[in-house]
Amino acid sequence: MWNRVDLKARGKEAFRKNYWASVAVALLSGLVTTVSASSGRNAVDTGSSTSGYAHYYGGNMFSSLFAGVLTATLVVLGIFLVVLRIFIGNLLEIGGCRFFLANQQEQPRVSKMFEVFKGGNYGNQVLTMFLMNLYVFLWSLLLIVPGIIKGYEYRMVPYILAENPDMDRKEVFLISKRMMDGKKMDAFVLDLSFIGWVILGTITCGIVNLFYVSPYMQATNAEMYTANREIAYEEGYIR
Repeated sequence: MWNRVDLKARGKEAFRKNYWASVAVALLSGLVTTVSASSGRNAVDTGSSTSGYAHYYGGNMFSSLFAGVLTATLVVLGIFLVVLRIFIGNLLEIGGCRFFLANQQEQPRVSKMFEVFKGGNYGNQVLTMFLMNLYVFLWSLLLIVPGIIKGYEYRMVPYILAENPDMDRKEVFLISKRMMDGKKMDAFVLDLSFIGWVILGTITCGIVNLFYVSPYMQATNAEMYTANREIAYEEGYIR
């Protein structure tokens, strides 16, 4: 069984030896996700603001038309960013996992993450990641806690796809579930152990997150997958 101290030590060592490439990959793999999430919230907030604007100025034709056009534009932009997340962002997330797994043994270039767009398994990876996000979202609609638990259950999915892009999605979900069985709380505590760094990153307007925390966390998560994979080999449910 792994422990978070060892994982963090190995993760820190791995990303430091290939520092600038790790920073670039962490930035690229998280960029589309961050932009799409924030733009979705902004679209909702701005849509509400434009409706209030039209009401405040008496609901005349010009203000109503302006509010309608702006809201429609934001909706289209939001849809575009969601599509971008599904077809590009999720693949970049897998690519980031591939890079950090390779970074444990060598010093790959940033281009390593873009290998996921080659090899004829694009559709399988897109569908599997889409379903993963959908399942987590649907569970979150019930209550927040079940959604969080499901998120930890599927934590290993992008790493499994990074190494096995042609694997059937049902098998991917099953292996991730078994890998995280009995380890979800440990993974949660591992995430909590970075809270000080995250707060520092917030105070520095994301600078520390960009140049240290994000690649450090991604390298540590790759170490967790590697440890879980070794356990899976020992238990015989992957070969």
